[in-house]
Amino acid sequence: MKKKQIFLGFLAAGLVLASSVGSAWAYFTTYVEARGGEVISLGDETVVKEKFSEWTKEIRITSDADSEPVYVRAKAFCSAYDFEYIDPSENKDKWAPGADDYYYYSEILKGGSETTELLVHIKDVPGDEVDQKDFNMVVIYETTPVQYGENGEPLPASEIDWSGKLDITRVEGGVE
Repeated sequence: MKKKQIFLGFLAAGLVLASSVGSAWAYFTTYVEARGGEVISLGDETVVKEKFSEWTKEIRITSDADSEPVYVRAKAFCSAYDFEYIDPSENKDKWAPGADDYYYYSEILKGGSETTELLVHIKDVPGDEVDQKDFNMVVIYETTPVQYGENGEPLPASEIDWSGKLDITRVEGGVE
């Protein structure tokens, strides 16, 4: 009888200790510091470089060295004058027009690299009454992280979802 009471006492103490293991584990995984480590960089930093001369704007997008690989698209706006995109012969097929008035860069922009130039030219050059210094053409550009297919290869730029929402309705090899 005495052995049974001692056993039940140890069992009760064990259950109490076992019930507090989860909160103790949470404390140690949340508040314990470690020395050393590796810095990782998530996200991308890109900058547009623009030059404007002789009624043509040269657009290049550069990526910071620590940035993840991204796809790029750009679009120009000019309310006062008509313009056209010019594809220099050495950059043939690098920038391609899309159905949504954006021009898409066909290659992946890796960290520390730069796109080839996209040229935007004013069609009807204004007369002497407008100085190029006072002229304004707005360029917007967007980037999105590289997306990969089921085979692990990057998707072609033409298949990228630019809405900012990834389709996660299908889950393979797991539960929903």
